[in-house]
Amino acid sequence: MKNLLFALIALLPLAGFAQNTKTVRPLFDKKTIGEIRLTLPAKNWADALDSMRLYGEGMMVGTALVDGQKYENVGVRFRGNKSYQVGIKRNPFQIKLNYSNTEQNHQGYTSLKLSAAKADPSMVREVLFHEIAAKYMPSSQTAYTKLFVNEEYAGIFINLESVDGQFLDNHFGSRNNPFFKAGVDYKPEPAVNGCKQNIFGSLEYEENIDCYRENFTLESDRGWADLQELTRILNNEPAKIERVLDVDRTLWMLALNNVMVNLSSYSGQYSVNYYLYKDNNGRFQPVHWDLNLSFGSFKNTGNGSDLDLRNLQRLDPLLHADNPYKPLISQLLKDNLYRKIYLAHLRQINDENFATGAYEKRAKELQAMIAVPFNDDKNKLYSIDDFQKSLNETIGRKSKIPGIAELMSKRSRFLKTHPELTALPSAISDVSVQGRGKFENQRINTFRIVANADRFPKKLLIYYRFADNQPYASMVMTEETSGDLPSGMKTFSANIEAKTDDAVLDYYIMAENAGTVSFSPMNYFSKPYKIKLSDLNK
Repeated sequence: MKNLLFALIALLPLAGFAQNTKTVRPLFDKKTIGEIRLTLPAKNWADALDSMRLYGEGMMVGTALVDGQKYENVGVRFRGNKSYQVGIKRNPFQIKLNYSNTEQNHQGYTSLKLSAAKADPSMVREVLFHEIAAKYMPSSQTAYTKLFVNEEYAGIFINLESVDGQFLDNHFGSRNNPFFKAGVDYKPEPAVNGCKQNIFGSLEYEENIDCYRENFTLESDRGWADLQELTRILNNEPAKIERVLDVDRTLWMLALNNVMVNLSSYSGQYSVNYYLYKDNNGRFQPVHWDLNLSFGSFKNTGNGSDLDLRNLQRLDPLLHADNPYKPLISQLLKDNLYRKIYLAHLRQINDENFATGAYEKRAKELQAMIAVPFNDDKNKLYSIDDFQKSLNETIGRKSKIPGIAELMSKRSRFLKTHPELTALPSAISDVSVQGRGKFENQRINTFRIVANADRFPKKLLIYYRFADNQPYASMVMTEETSGDLPSGMKTFSANIEAKTDDAVLDYYIMAENAGTVSFSPMNYFSKPYKIKLSDLNK
């Protein structure tokens, strides 16, 4: 066992020791381990926090030292639903820095949420999922931190960026619009008569608006009518869904859940653990949450009993596509184009992260960084042997938590050869924007974009916007006549009028052929094509 532990330590990057320097540590720095020290008034602090968690929603007032910076009168409580357990010290924590002083924050963050990684002997599920998801949609930052309570080492925790005001500002440019979390900690009393039962956050339509209070937590000061309208359109007028929902982000969320077998989510039994925020353009944006049960740690899809390892590895990429009780999946995937986009996203996630083995390398790096503080934790839920084996072996006779590589190596191969994912996409090439001619005096006020695509594309669509806070508009590109292209390749163009002389255009292109779709650039979420009209007029 010691040899294995030393081997993990040897992988630890030298940057991991940077916390000994005098520089201020960024809260979500991934190369170092943070430190939070809580001073609470109760000697038996875990029992006191249990009592508060069970009998009310209050917080214990104490002092927090976050990476050496002191904050007085913060609020502390145990949080979590299934991840919370009475009688243990290693529970998930919430530390509200602005509990008494509304202006108090650490590097702009007013609330710290620490995950105990229950049902994850590897301690990397949540971090790995968020890192991968962040390539394709807004996702919380993560880092590791050591927690001390009243000078007692409580263990190594995952510090999760709260999906709250600062997160919403950073990703959506506002924080005061309708905002919901799927799932409730406490059912409203008395229960509302006539509501559908056990639907959780499935987004089924309810005529009685009060029924939504039994399945969603309102995180803003208004919005129930907006949520009801989303469900009405989703279930009854799905052709209008893009008016009220960012469909592409939703398809990314569903694809990420499926690839990484995240069944404690909308895609699993209970339709929980996600947020919905209505942006300034009137569209709800989905955000993942509570991912410690991803990579097959939670095994129930809502259809029958828990899945065994083989069925987790072979989870249907079109799970719930025909399930009317999961309208966010079934209603969207009824649309042929949305279905192709979803499957293309799924294929891209697998190709970029799992088929290459990049995920396993990253998981080993994360484990190497936390091996020593994990081993030092007297409250840890798993042994150091389980921790070391957890990437490659199933842990627990009853819980049967799959090893991440044990699950994903075969799952990746299964997806790679699945009939729904083997259609060859059209490769988009020679993307260009036409500028003003060398000897032309008249300024141009139109972005003319030209691109080629092979494998007999049916059509090319260009998605474009003139500001980061705008949704993308779309336009079908015009097929050009060209006689000197290889068989199956076509040229397409689009003309987009600029509204101002200093307009800046963000855009990406999607090619659709008979079997699937493709995108250019592939990483359009973070780095779309960008062109300035002023550059075209030089």
